[in-house]
Amino acid sequence: MDQLNNLLGGFADALTPLNLLWLLIGALLGTAVGVLPGLGSAMAVALLLPVTFSLDPVGALIMFAGVYYGGLFGDSIAGILLNTPNSASAIAGSFEGHRMAKDGRAAKALAASAIGDFTGGLIATTLVVFFSPLIVQLASAFGPAEYFALAVFAFIAISWVVAESFLKGIGALAIGLLISIVGIDGVSGTARFTLGVPQLFDGVSIVVVTVGLLAMGEVFFLASRIHRNHNRAKIIQTGRPWLRWNEFREALPGWLRGTAIGVPFGAIPAGGAEVPSFLAYTVEKRLAKRRKDPFFGSRGSIRGVAGPEAAGNATAGSAMGALLAIGLPTSATAAIMLAAFRQYGMQPGPLLFERSPDIVWALLASLFLGLIVLLALNLPFAPLWAKLLKIPAAYLYSGIAVLACLGVYSISASTFDLVILLSLGALGFLMRRFDMPIAPVLIGVILGPLAETEFRRAVSVGEGDPLFFITSPFTIALYSVLALGAVIITVLSLRRRGGAKQMMMEDLESDQPEQDTVSTPSR
Repeated sequence: MDQLNNLLGGFADALTPLNLLWLLIGALLGTAVGVLPGLGSAMAVALLLPVTFSLDPVGALIMFAGVYYGGLFGDSIAGILLNTPNSASAIAGSFEGHRMAKDGRAAKALAASAIGDFTGGLIATTLVVFFSPLIVQLASAFGPAEYFALAVFAFIAISWVVAESFLKGIGALAIGLLISIVGIDGVSGTARFTLGVPQLFDGVSIVVVTVGLLAMGEVFFLASRIHRNHNRAKIIQTGRPWLRWNEFREALPGWLRGTAIGVPFGAIPAGGAEVPSFLAYTVEKRLAKRRKDPFFGSRGSIRGVAGPEAAGNATAGSAMGALLAIGLPTSATAAIMLAAFRQYGMQPGPLLFERSPDIVWALLASLFLGLIVLLALNLPFAPLWAKLLKIPAAYLYSGIAVLACLGVYSISASTFDLVILLSLGALGFLMRRFDMPIAPVLIGVILGPLAETEFRRAVSVGEGDPLFFITSPFTIALYSVLALGAVIITVLSLRRRGGAKQMMMEDLESDQPEQDTVSTPSR
């Protein structure tokens, strides 16, 4: 009952003309940036982060609620219409969605995606509202060892999930941790890795890191390949994206199954919505095989769109709950949202609900409003978003570069920040060039200070006893999961190598008879 009263108070704060205007602008900008090629939802949040600094905290976070969900739907529009999903979480939904679009049912695919996003986000956000007090109580019992275990779990899990190579994921994480320790040490007061530059005493701003790695890195990478991409993908005509009643009934089980898969994944640091969206797609594919669905895999099945899209937004909704209640970002987009909180002097976690309840509940209320606004905007106007893809790439990315530089410069009016921005952009270019993931870098920058602080506290409280880190059931469970994951990945990699060796041996054996049949000349 208290949650309902608090939520109603949040709606009272959010339902003001000015806040609704910020919500609408955030939804428009988030969708517009999310649909553009090469950008996506994480880029939308990072690129628009400096824009909100002139707003009050409530208005800024309400605007980000629109950006947060708008970017996710923008990813899906690009994937369905052009088969170019702008994030890994939108790939699974684009399989059947693009088939439907080529079959002349792009409108239906967009509608299934929009309603799936709405359904998954609505159910996940509702669960966050009612279960957030329980999560806060659980987090209140955490000590330094538990928080350090959470940080380590996030580091390792995300490095495993988002990278094709575990070494590349750990390397990206090391880069993020190195950036996070630049500046004055809060405990000893000594300067670390500043190279004697006074501007680095305060460390590297998370805004500069996110915009540099994501926006500028993408601009540099695509600029190096712009002459290879002369032909832009043809935009498929969409028509009016509305579902008939029988199509709605067909998609409804997919939305519910996808939501059930996506909600738990938002609360664990598994790299975002990639894993649950692919799981939802796999489930729908197997069920379609049982039903002998002739559309799945050929002309496109509406359930193949509904399940992954609902799973992706359900993961995003529950990830916001984990961010608010525990202070743990479970994806790159959530990590950037955490940076937005810190810019206003707020630290997500159990104390946030006590110190800033008005802001927290206004944000949760705005998540509901953002879903409604996005559904109203994107059902009739999805074809309009697709026309943004007609902008020439040279003009598009030069505009993004200018916007990124202006946004970073507006924070502190420092030209040194622009130098750091361009340097991080070059780093982001190199990481894309060598297929290193960006998400572990962001997680390392965000959670690095927390992990260091909690590690020092644990050493102090435990009086140097290393067993203090594994005394509670929670830490034992987390480290056990990590150990089990390491064993599973090692076994799978060994099997993969064994299979490759066996194939090589079979190839050699198949070539051997040909060599034996060559007769030696008789004397």
